[in-house]
Amino acid sequence: MSSPRTAPAARTRRPGRNRGEWQPAAARPVARVLVDVALPHLDRTFDYRVPTHLDDAAVPGVRVRVRFAGRMVDGFLLERSEDTAHAGRLAWVDKVVSPEPVLTAEVAGLARAVADRYAGVMADVLRLAVPARHARVEAETPRERGTTAPAPVDRAGWEAYPRGGAFLDALAGGRAAHAVWQALPGEEWAARLAEAAVATRSAGRSALLVVPDQRDVARLHAACAALLGEDGVVALTAELGPAERYRRWLAVRRGSVRVVVGTRSAAFAPLGELGLLAVWDDGDDSHSEPRAPYPQVRDVLVLRAHREGAALLLAGFARTAEAQVLVETRWASPIAADRAGVRARMPRVTAIGETDTQLVRDPAARAARVPGVAFEAARAALTAGRPVLVQVPRSGYLPFLACASCRDAARCRHCAGPLGLPRSGAGAEGALPACRWCGRAEPAFRCGHCGSRRLRAGVVGAGRTAEELGRAFPGVTVRTSGGGAEVLDTVPAGPALVVATPGAEPVVDGGGAGYGAALLLDGWAMLARPDLRVAEETLRRWFAAAAGVVPHTDGGRVVVVAEASVPTVQALVRWDPAGHAEAELAERAEVGFPPAIRMASVEGPPAAVAEICDVVLGAGRVDPSPPEGVELLGPVEIDPPDRPGAGHGTADDVRERALLRVPRRAGRDLARALHDAQALRTARKAPETVRVRLDPDEID
Repeated sequence: MSSPRTAPAARTRRPGRNRGEWQPAAARPVARVLVDVALPHLDRTFDYRVPTHLDDAAVPGVRVRVRFAGRMVDGFLLERSEDTAHAGRLAWVDKVVSPEPVLTAEVAGLARAVADRYAGVMADVLRLAVPARHARVEAETPRERGTTAPAPVDRAGWEAYPRGGAFLDALAGGRAAHAVWQALPGEEWAARLAEAAVATRSAGRSALLVVPDQRDVARLHAACAALLGEDGVVALTAELGPAERYRRWLAVRRGSVRVVVGTRSAAFAPLGELGLLAVWDDGDDSHSEPRAPYPQVRDVLVLRAHREGAALLLAGFARTAEAQVLVETRWASPIAADRAGVRARMPRVTAIGETDTQLVRDPAARAARVPGVAFEAARAALTAGRPVLVQVPRSGYLPFLACASCRDAARCRHCAGPLGLPRSGAGAEGALPACRWCGRAEPAFRCGHCGSRRLRAGVVGAGRTAEELGRAFPGVTVRTSGGGAEVLDTVPAGPALVVATPGAEPVVDGGGAGYGAALLLDGWAMLARPDLRVAEETLRRWFAAAAGVVPHTDGGRVVVVAEASVPTVQALVRWDPAGHAEAELAERAEVGFPPAIRMASVEGPPAAVAEICDVVLGAGRVDPSPPEGVELLGPVEIDPPDRPGAGHGTADDVRERALLRVPRRAGRDLARALHDAQALRTARKAPETVRVRLDPDEID
């Protein structure tokens, strides 16, 4: 007799397996989701139903997966609601990717504000603000909150500035002070920012410090760790790698660390109870994001300070025109030393042609790349046992050749590419100049502008400069930093020549040590670049190099190879960043350029550029009225990409640029109009790519 068949065990089903059985959550069943789709006409939230089995996990700030336009896409759940304005049946939230609420309400609001300011899409900003998820990192034991008591703040450094002590008091009192700080020559700026962070922490609030590059991050992180302990500060940079960056970012999001040091992406760090937002050297182009919508750290922090009631500090040796706007509108107060304090700390600065005696002693000073006064300063510094900094504006060997008569760039007869010389080595001596695009040698150069057959180096790079100085100073160590060579963080305090490109100048080892002299070469080339910000950027680079030189009382010298009569050179000689910024802003207001006004650059195929400009001017928009006072400049054809054969293709390769400018008060309207124009194009699936930038850093 056979035994009875045992009934099969009931199969355990995962909750929500059958979509037809899903039920909406009992409370706030509607989720407003921002989908990760970077199309302007879809730049808004969409409503979805939250099923019961996801009710607990679907909290504001989590990553979700939803069905959008027939496919599964990622998104962020921004809020839950009881009802919806959508007339049809809502789709479901399919999945909560992680229960970790990575997007705070403050960062979401900031991302929306940044997108609106730059005529961008919020999804693009969130890609910059929130790093990619690493499930393994989320599962790790959370980092413990720092327990090291902050060291007492030494106020002496800040009290060298008349308003410095008051700024520290404001931070310690939790007040939202706004300031623009001009650091003195030789200032230990990292120590001052660390002291500001400690004062902020004493009020129970958090601090965010943004710097241009990894070297600055390391320097500032060390200064903060010395006062706050290693567990009291964290560094956020792209160089960390995805997993480690996400690990540190989560520690900030969870409140384990209250002081953040980082590069531009750290501007969105999810710190709560913000007390201080600071950026060092806000004019550095590293602070500008190269991806849409191209936000600048300074503007992001200004928006964030306004939204969250935090203190703001724009700091640097130089002052930008944008910082000057904040000072002149009294939104920010200047923190600067008096003239006596500046004169006591600055090196002696010499320009070419500043006295008749200099020209009598060296009649060729204006034509020489390294005039006699520069050699004298270098010899004196080396004799005193100090290194000499030589700043050159370009890396490499000979970046380009120019006509010796008119200094027009030397071009190839075949493809119009730039001519150059081969690097030193076998066969380099006596070699013919050759095109850097097509490689053809040019045995019979003739300038297309003046007809001259003579060539000269347009801008000699760091490599060639190091060779030339090595021959001029035999037996002296020559080091190169930047460009193709390794970027040096520090150099020994002994006699040496240090050839560096802007931004790669190393710090001299030793407490109180500095360069004995700085030679700022090719000033005419730096000031001759066709760029809106050329004077401001040149002075910023010069100040950064000259600030590392010991004071004039210790024999410090700076020689700038440029005409003494040029206003930018005079600002360096007087060490007057505020005066130069004031004059620069006045000039831009006179000619109608940012930041005195708001300007947008629209680049792309001619038909697409014309279409966007027409929409901004009123054609085809829901609101046909153009922004107040809008003015169209151009369009003009722009240079092709710097590659062999570029610019010699069909008419489809032609790109144009138009500039749209409005008064500052109409900047928001201009951004909205540009967003509408892009939305109209993406809604009809226009194939051409158009680049729209608000207040671009470079307009050449």
